[in-house]
Amino acid sequence: MKAMILLSGGIDSTTCLGMAVERFGRENVIALSISYGQKHEKEVLASERVAEYYGIEQMKLDLAEIFKYSDCSLLQHSSQEVPEEAYAEQLEKMDGKPVTTYVPFRNGLFLSSAASIALSRGCSVVYYGAHADDAAGNAYPDCSDAFNCAISEAIYIGSGGQLRVEAPFVGMAKAEVVKTGLELNVPYELTWSCYEGKEKPCMVCGTCIDRAEAFRLNGIADPLLERLNNSL
Repeated sequence: MKAMILLSGGIDSTTCLGMAVERFGRENVIALSISYGQKHEKEVLASERVAEYYGIEQMKLDLAEIFKYSDCSLLQHSSQEVPEEAYAEQLEKMDGKPVTTYVPFRNGLFLSSAASIALSRGCSVVYYGAHADDAAGNAYPDCSDAFNCAISEAIYIGSGGQLRVEAPFVGMAKAEVVKTGLELNVPYELTWSCYEGKEKPCMVCGTCIDRAEAFRLNGIADPLLERLNNSL
């Protein structure tokens, strides 16, 4: 069995990759990294380092053109600033809508694109790293269990039963994802989560706050910060 992993270079997708390599062997795993017009390339560079670490093939796709109409704060052309607060605080101001770092239907587009490529490459499963914390409060609705069930069924039907989609962490908090990855010796020191593209993570955007808390709950320092501090 061959698997395709949507690899962003962040914690969740890298943990998915570690699981897939453990389950199927590196020779049966392909990574697909998708650009969408984001403000920086730190995640893309991280995905390259992770793919090289595992010794797997990495494919790349650019979908930036699709998102040029969006004013999501993560995108290059947006004038919005990335919020410097936790997701829970952001959601209090959103009146039930997704946060401003939600890229419209991104996972739907990513998974549809991945399905087409995966079928062409002989894969029978696509993994992606959606988890429960991202779906909470409707922050990122395309990370929810309901979305995962719907897109998984659509792709299974649309592929004639040839391809499944799996989100192994959709019912987990981020701390549980990290716990799983630590057991698999996932190279978190190579990953990048921050929405800013500076030399070091900003530590104040929503994803930085979530990442720090996930490692704290597992009783360890963030391996990325340790690597960056040691390199200075």
